[in-house]
Amino acid sequence: MKQFEVPVFYRSSLISTIKKLRKEKDKLKKDFSPTLLNFGPVQIYLARHFGFCYGVENAIEIAFKTVEENPGKRIFLLSEMIHNPQVNADLSRHGVQFLQDTYGKELIPFDDLTSDDIVLIPAFGTTLAIEKKLNDIGIPTEKYNTTCPFVEKVWNRSAAIAKKDYTIIIHGKPSHEETRATFSHAAAGAPSVVVKDMKETQRLALYITGELDAARFYEEFKNQYSEGFDVTKDFARIGVVNQTTMLASDTQAIADYLKQVMVEKYNLSKENLAERFADTRDTLCYATNDNQTSVSSMLQTDADLAIVVGGYNSSNTSHLVELCEEKLPTYYINSPDKIISQKEIIHFNFHTSQELLTADYLPQQEPVKILITSGASCPDILVEQVIEKITGFYPNALPMEAVAQQLV
Repeated sequence: MKQFEVPVFYRSSLISTIKKLRKEKDKLKKDFSPTLLNFGPVQIYLARHFGFCYGVENAIEIAFKTVEENPGKRIFLLSEMIHNPQVNADLSRHGVQFLQDTYGKELIPFDDLTSDDIVLIPAFGTTLAIEKKLNDIGIPTEKYNTTCPFVEKVWNRSAAIAKKDYTIIIHGKPSHEETRATFSHAAAGAPSVVVKDMKETQRLALYITGELDAARFYEEFKNQYSEGFDVTKDFARIGVVNQTTMLASDTQAIADYLKQVMVEKYNLSKENLAERFADTRDTLCYATNDNQTSVSSMLQTDADLAIVVGGYNSSNTSHLVELCEEKLPTYYINSPDKIISQKEIIHFNFHTSQELLTADYLPQQEPVKILITSGASCPDILVEQVIEKITGFYPNALPMEAVAQQLV
């Protein structure tokens, strides 16, 4: 796989050593067990896969190269490059300005742009309407497009099934940049609908079967279906794709559920299933899958708590938190600074979108056993700093260099 030039200040010598050793011992990525870092009074179970993925490293390389190669030019990001506050802050410090927030609200009017400006498309991609708007101004989008190849894979899959007259069901968060972009590309070729979870999918199924009045669909799924959508005709053939950072198990469950709905409605067999339901099992990002599988494996340990590091508006990170919460007290932080002391931690409740202050989060016994992972847009250096901060609370903890040496 291609190696990217990512700024050194995002790298961690400890994490790089661990990842290199694991890769050498597990070239085929079949071992998802965590790495045990034994500091003595505190033991860290580090996920097998975490941190920057291919698409994120690609986006960061393009962004910083663009800044370096275009001194004096105005450089804009369409929205956040990735969902990580440190990376976006670094780009701002390098003079990059943001045109929109993560919900698509304009921060700088597009009318202020000229053909001499550079606009970077973020890793999530963007809508066809925005691409056209930029092109009409005279701003080329292809050269500075950092859209993740795995997001583009979903678009290509959608286009392929659209040509076969399938309606596209997108499992994703309707307000997320990636889902908005995927919906735009899907809707250009076929009727399309977004469902955010199984509950919405089950409601959608009632329109597929005709159990609910078609007229109600347009209100219930307002802003989640393509223009001209016809409930009476457009559910005759369907396929499911996804926002690449959703929980793999959720997407699979939604696809399986809708497949069964179609089987029962049209009395389908394996032989004629494709007449009504498209096979789209290949649209989940490999990194999302690996990171989620790594967390599931990590949860088989005897850990006391979990710490997940990543941006608070990061979809893939929130799903790692969701998995950890099923088994353990879990603390979602976007910076090592949120670890106030051995007694207190500030962490994010993504269900309520609130930061909380929790006391006595570390158990009193030794060794304390902690699971640590991070989202696909989180720099490794933040994970190292989290480990360093926690182990610093224990005077008898082994130094990081000694623990790293144990792994060699």
